Amino acid sequence: MNAELLAMLDFWEREKGVRREALLNAVHDALLAAAKKAIGPARALRCEIDSKSGEIKAFAKLIVVERVKSIHDEISLSEVLKKNPQAKIGDEIEVEVTPANFGRIASQYAKQFLIQHIRKAEKELIFSEFKDRAGDIVSGIVRRFDRSDVAIDLGRYEAILPAKERVPTEEYQIGDRLRCYVKAVENTPRGPEIILSRADPQFVVKLFKLEVSEISDNTVEIKAVAREPGYRTKIAVYSKDPKVDPVGACVGLRGQRVKNIVRELNNEKIDIIPWHPDIRVFIANALAPSKLKSIEINEKDHRVTIYTSPDQLSLAIGKHGQNARLTSKLTGWHIEIEALEESKESTGFQEKIQKAVDSIASVPGISREIADVLVHAGFLSPESILEADLEDLKSIPGIADKAENILIAIKTELSKKQAESVSSVKNDTK
Repeated sequence: MNAELLAMLDFWEREKGVRREALLNAVHDALLAAAKKAIGPARALRCEIDSKSGEIKAFAKLIVVERVKSIHDEISLSEVLKKNPQAKIGDEIEVEVTPANFGRIASQYAKQFLIQHIRKAEKELIFSEFKDRAGDIVSGIVRRFDRSDVAIDLGRYEAILPAKERVPTEEYQIGDRLRCYVKAVENTPRGPEIILSRADPQFVVKLFKLEVSEISDNTVEIKAVAREPGYRTKIAVYSKDPKVDPVGACVGLRGQRVKNIVRELNNEKIDIIPWHPDIRVFIANALAPSKLKSIEINEKDHRVTIYTSPDQLSLAIGKHGQNARLTSKLTGWHIEIEALEESKESTGFQEKIQKAVDSIASVPGISREIADVLVHAGFLSPESILEADLEDLKSIPGIADKAENILIAIKTELSKKQAESVSSVKNDTK
C-alpha cells in the first residue's frame, strides 16, 4: 500500500470518525479481491498489510507435490526444500505469492473499494449518531442547492433542509450559517438522511426551551403552539407556581429573551399567551387585544362561535384571517367569528345622547367635555340644568366649582335668545 492510500486512511479516520480497524478490514477485503484478480484462483489466498509502512504481501496455502500440475494449488518439493528442509510430499504450506507489480495494482483497486466502503460506513455512522437526536437544534453551513432543497454541512455529516421545511420569507446563500431543527433521521434507499426544518412549530418550542430557563426546568410549561412560518407564531404557556408569571418569564427582562428568538426567526412575530383550562378564557386570551362580546361553545362538534362588535371584527380575524386561523390551531377548536349589528334602539339612544351634548355645548362658556359629563348625569338640555339645585350640580364628579359659572352661562344664553325672540316678534308686527 503506497503513502497516498495511507494518507487517505488517516483522513477518513480523523475527519469522518471511522475506526482505523474498520478501514484496514475494508482495505484487506479490497486487496484480497485484487490479489485474486492479479494472481488467479490461488488456494486459501490471503493478504497481509503493514499498517505502518503500507507494504502489501499476498500468501497462498499450497500442497507439496513431486511434480506441479496446478500452479494455483501446488508447489514442487524441490522448491520447498530450499527454504524448509523438513518438508515432505502432501504437506500444506503457506507461501508468499506477491506479484512484482502487485502494490500498484492493489493500491488502485483498494482506493475504489475503500471509497465505497467508507460511504457505507459513514451512512451507518450517521444513523447511529443521529437516530436519537431528533428534536435537537443543530448549526450548519449552506453548501449547495438541489433544486429547492438545501444541503447543510454539519461538520462531519451533511443534512438536507427540504423545500417544504423552509420558511417562505427566508432566502439562503451558499456559506450562510443556519440553525435548524432535526426533524427526523430516515433510512432511505440511498442510505440514512438527516432531515432538518426551520418551518416546524417545534423549532420555536425548542428555541424557547433553550432561551427560557423556567421552561427547561419545568417551572413554566408550553401547552400549545401554532405557527405560520415567517409571519406569526402563537404559543400558550402555563405555570403551576402562582408566584411565576409564565408570559413574563418568556418575554424576559426588557423583552430580551423573546427578542433573541425573534431575531433567530428573522423578525417573525410571536404572541405569548397565558393558557387557561376554561376554553372561553383561553380563546379570549388568544384573540387579544380584540374585545369579544360573547362566546358560544358547541361541545359536540368542537366548535366555537364568537360574537364581536363590527369595529372589532377585523382585529379579531386578523390580516387574511391569520389571527383566527392560529387561534383555531392553538386551541384545537373550530372557530367562527361574527359581528353583532347594533340595534336601532341602541343607535337611536346614541343619537339622542349626541344631540343633548351638542345642545349644552352650544352654550358659550361650556366645553364639550363638561357637556358630556352633564348629559351622562341626566341633563339633556340647558333648560333642564336651570331647574337643578346648585348643590346637586356641585355633587357631580368633574363639575364641582364650575357649577355656578355653568348656571350663569346658561341663564345668560337663554336670556339672550329670549330677547332676540321678542325683538323678532316686534319687527314682524311692524
